[in-house]
Amino acid sequence: MNETAASPIEAVGEQTLDIADAAAKQGIDGLRSLLEFQLLHTSNVTIAVGSLLAAVLVMVGTLLVSALVQRALGRYGKRTPSVNQASLYTLNRVVHYLLLAAGLLLALEVLGMSVTKFAVLAGGLGVGLGFGLQAIFNNFVSGLILLFDKSLKVGDFVELEAGTRGMVKAINIRATLITTNDNIDILVPNSEFVSGRVVNWTHRSANRRIRVPFGVAYGTDKELVKKAALEAAARVPFTLAMEGPEGPQVWLDNFGDSAVEFILAVWLTEEAARRNAAIRAAYLWELDTSLKEHGIEIPFPQRDLHIRSAFGRHGEAALAAFARGAAAPGDDTEDAAPALAREEREALSSNDATLDVQQGGVDAPASADHEQTPDTDARDR
Repeated sequence: MNETAASPIEAVGEQTLDIADAAAKQGIDGLRSLLEFQLLHTSNVTIAVGSLLAAVLVMVGTLLVSALVQRALGRYGKRTPSVNQASLYTLNRVVHYLLLAAGLLLALEVLGMSVTKFAVLAGGLGVGLGFGLQAIFNNFVSGLILLFDKSLKVGDFVELEAGTRGMVKAINIRATLITTNDNIDILVPNSEFVSGRVVNWTHRSANRRIRVPFGVAYGTDKELVKKAALEAAARVPFTLAMEGPEGPQVWLDNFGDSAVEFILAVWLTEEAARRNAAIRAAYLWELDTSLKEHGIEIPFPQRDLHIRSAFGRHGEAALAAFARGAAAPGDDTEDAAPALAREEREALSSNDATLDVQQGGVDAPASADHEQTPDTDARDR
């Protein structure tokens, strides 16, 4: 009874297995035929669906390995602050490019395009480089030059010919990422750094000197002006040092039409070397405060001085006399400038411009070549 009852069940099971085997075989045959379907067939190259999928998987795996390697190098750089970050970044990019090149060659082999066969396409690729891909290839080679030449590194503060200023954040295949002090990201083609004129403010040293021009009224004690300017420099936290070859200097620059023109030359700290307009504004702010504390007048144009001195008065007394239409004889309310002690005057009487020339750059800090010029100051804003 049991054997008779089991026979139909076994028959159904065998039929089911046969159907499943046939379906699986049919599915495998269909998948094989799909993978073997030829997308491109020439005398030298044959590309099928399966080989194309395999090549895509090879490139995805290459990108994954490259990302892991870059992450490992980044963690190593964070754990080891003493390592040269610019060299580590160069190694990071070179490894990335090598892995991409190896993955591309392997993908071509999977596609059935060996290196010898790929040489056939090199002529067509060269024609493409001569037309549409020329700029891309130029920027790629320029990026490699920047990485190995080390004239431009990540973290440098640069200025291009167009006046663009900012910190280098990344050197990529096509362009270099620059972030300005206003947190604006600018992508500059790599070829501009190779073929154009680039000012690298932090190439050898982050310390540089800034010149801040200012003027005072004729007749002002120049030693008192020097004292006021040095006090202003001491108040600004970006002043590198107050003594020695890196200390601030005060130069008498010119006898102008309306003022005696001075220059406050100051070496800046590393954090201030990348802030142009804000740093100059900080010194001008303190100069205005210090000059007022010492009773030093910042002159107006000469035509204004003629009107105010018409009655032999200066400042508020001249304005009051002009309003009355007559001058009160013997009424001189002008505040006398505070006198300097003899020792202090002798200490301040040295000509800083002469000392700077006599030093000849021997005792100057390593960043003396990066001295900021007045023309550059004018473009800070």
